[in-house]
Amino acid sequence: MRQSGSRTSVVEIILAVLLPPLAVFLHDGIGTSFWINIILTLLFFIPGIIHALLVVTDTI
Repeated sequence: MRQSGSRTSVVEIILAVLLPPLAVFLHDGIGTSFWINIILTLLFFIPGIIHALLVVTDTI
């Protein structure tokens, strides 16, 4: 779900910090990145945030 080309919205970045799995889901849908983020967030919250930011900003 892309909004305007490769531009990341501020809402996605805020969600990546507050609710990482939701941000990844809205960006990519249910896929490998989503499940990895769920696991990272449940085990350790900070790596979940970092992973979500990387996915939302299209770094990985």
